[in-house]
Amino acid sequence: MIPISLVAAGGAIGALLRYGVVQVVVQFHSQPFPIGTMLVNIAGSFAIGVLMARYAVLDSESARLFWVTGVLGGFTTFSAFSWDAVQLVQRGALGSAALYVVGSVGLSLVAVAAGYALGK
Repeated sequence: MIPISLVAAGGAIGALLRYGVVQVVVQFHSQPFPIGTMLVNIAGSFAIGVLMARYAVLDSESARLFWVTGVLGGFTTFSAFSWDAVQLVQRGALGSAALYVVGSVGLSLVAVAAGYALGK
């Protein structure tokens, strides 16, 4: 039960942070380009890089569940996607990394369009 609580608490914090950042950005940038979401994705990707490199996720499963899965997962799942892609590159699996990035982005766009069409 404790792991679920850590992820849930971290996720709530991350989701609230995401909402807050997007709301602040919208006040200063009212154009239709989703700069708030883009900034959240970039910040989350940067944060997961720092946490994984600098603190090795604090060498604790509980800390990883709270900070990475919870807070950053609630803030943006793009950070996890970015981390996975970097890990593939660092392992020298460039083909897999390219397939993962192109496949994830491309198929996610197709899935959104399909879901939208199905939901109409």
